[in-house]
Amino acid sequence: MFYEGIGAIKGIGPVKKERLAHLGIFTVADMLYCFPRSFEDRGNFKKIFELQDGEKASVLVCPAGEMSISRIKKNMTVSKQNFSDGSGILTCTWFNNPYLKNTFIKGRQYSIFGKVKAIYAKKEMNSPIFEKAGENKNTGRIVPIYALTAGLTARDMTSAAEKCLAASKGCIPETIPDDIKNKYNLAAIDYSMRNIHFPQDNESFMIARRRFVFEEFFVLRCGLALAKSRKSSSSGIPLEKLNPNDFFSLLPFSPTNAQRRAVNEIFCDLKKETPMNRLVQGDVGSGKTAVACAALYAAAKNGFQSALMAPTEILAVQHFESLSKLFPQYNIVLLKGSQTPNVKKKNYEEILSGAAQIVIGTHALITDKVEFKNLAVVVTDEQHRFGVKQRGALTEKGQNPHLLVMSATPIPRTLSHVIYGDLDVSIIDELPPGRQKTDTFFVKSALRDRAYGFVLKQLAFGSRAYIVCPMAEESETLDVKNVIAHTKMISEKYFKGFNVAYIHGKMKTHEKDEIMEKFSRGSIDVLVSTTVIEVGVNVPEANIMVIENAERFGLSQLHQLRGRVGRGSEKSYCIMISDTDSPLTKKRLKTMTETCDGFKISEEDLKLRGPGDFFGTRQHGLPELRIANIFEDMPVLKEACAAADELLSRDKFLTSPESINLRKRISVLFGNTVKN
Repeated sequence: MFYEGIGAIKGIGPVKKERLAHLGIFTVADMLYCFPRSFEDRGNFKKIFELQDGEKASVLVCPAGEMSISRIKKNMTVSKQNFSDGSGILTCTWFNNPYLKNTFIKGRQYSIFGKVKAIYAKKEMNSPIFEKAGENKNTGRIVPIYALTAGLTARDMTSAAEKCLAASKGCIPETIPDDIKNKYNLAAIDYSMRNIHFPQDNESFMIARRRFVFEEFFVLRCGLALAKSRKSSSSGIPLEKLNPNDFFSLLPFSPTNAQRRAVNEIFCDLKKETPMNRLVQGDVGSGKTAVACAALYAAAKNGFQSALMAPTEILAVQHFESLSKLFPQYNIVLLKGSQTPNVKKKNYEEILSGAAQIVIGTHALITDKVEFKNLAVVVTDEQHRFGVKQRGALTEKGQNPHLLVMSATPIPRTLSHVIYGDLDVSIIDELPPGRQKTDTFFVKSALRDRAYGFVLKQLAFGSRAYIVCPMAEESETLDVKNVIAHTKMISEKYFKGFNVAYIHGKMKTHEKDEIMEKFSRGSIDVLVSTTVIEVGVNVPEANIMVIENAERFGLSQLHQLRGRVGRGSEKSYCIMISDTDSPLTKKRLKTMTETCDGFKISEEDLKLRGPGDFFGTRQHGLPELRIANIFEDMPVLKEACAAADELLSRDKFLTSPESINLRKRISVLFGNTVKN
């Protein structure tokens, strides 16, 4: 019954079935794991005389007199009924519900819940929930509040949950092995499922919640580990001719200790027969690209091909140019969508024949026309810009090639092993020597003239500047700076005699590339942009950034934007302009002025905004957390990960009888990512 379609439940017909589907509920299991988003305690009854204005409360009352029904508009009826409990009179009003006329029977007691409106001794409720005393379905107890969609009422969801609980009683599969459940003092699945939806009291709810928080982390950890195990069981291409010092000698600079450590970890992976699956995670400007080059070099050194996929054409071009200088001994090919058919054809032929030893490109790399002869290493730049499917499409062009993923978005160390559980992680937590800290300031718009005056002084010394706006065009509803209008204003008011241009995501690719190229070579002095520059080219001469309406950006995004400056030898500056009154936003912006450490910033971002950005609208391909909170539930997370590792140590592929239900749950949550 647990995994049967929701339509198998009596009382859930085709219409409700369709509406539940809008909430992602297709099976009984989906309904039971659709946990309430909050609860209302409707079991704490008060006397009428105790009711306070504005509070939500429950009362046990009897009708006092007859119901009055009046028509105040053509299509509006008002039904009023007085109730009493001996301590006072409560007047309840319902709109457009004439059927209530004969509902309330004199002498019978009713349970009523609603928001109180109290003016002196007069107590009222508008559209309260009611039922006969003792029924305790929608009143008289702790009531769950579910997410709703058009056509579904709170009663519909409550009823569906109750019916699914009744139908599946005694047959809900237990995903957690008994020994782990006992070791970590976790409640049984039936008890937990009942009390997560309809808790007896707060203690029962907390017991149930802890169990499901644990289960969520446990299943996630096991699912990622299973995916990793499946990858590690496949046979890859060992690369034997590897000496880190040979690679380091090619670099035009002395690598940091963190870079050396990461390269050594990569080379150790590449020597194995199992394919590498490694994430290189580092702060902006930490030198991740140089580390990735080591993997490309290793493949070419051993006579195999490698591919690097970048999120934008201009970034791909930058990689191509720098790699061509670094490895003149190898044939490096650039593949991008804007190339002419003849150029593309020539590139396709070189890639197929193996003449192209290192291939740099954009999404053009994953088209059907691209065929490799012996692809051994795949590198993706800016991990957060590529989904799992895109990375998979590229790796499928080889026979289990090694995979290296780069990310410039620092993730708190406490989360890396969860979010990237299917990848080994190398962290570059050291900046190159000589890289200066970017001085960051938070100012009100009243100081905008002074801020742009400072930018003007920097331009006079040969610097270049970024001006970031949250929107491309003017909005009728939002009072925020937009790129096009702001470019016109600042070029006329502040930067006469300098070349000012704008760039935004709605422009065509070749237009954006042309603008960025001009800015890079110095024919544009000031570039006004949206967040499209978040992932961009390296312009060492750009040492100052102004961020308008800074309150509209998250901490991690602000940090990414700031990372566009300070890449040269000159002192760099970032000025955030905002008139926010929000204490939370002020705290966020203050954090930016206090540190340039991306890992500290990501930790603070997680505290301030919650885990949504990490486990919500992301492209990691992981199931969404329904009840757990990464930050608040960190102790449970650590326990669940330890428990998962304990189980996997004795059952690596989750094939034993005790793991059958767990494996099934993983398959349901991960879809095709983890197969049975």
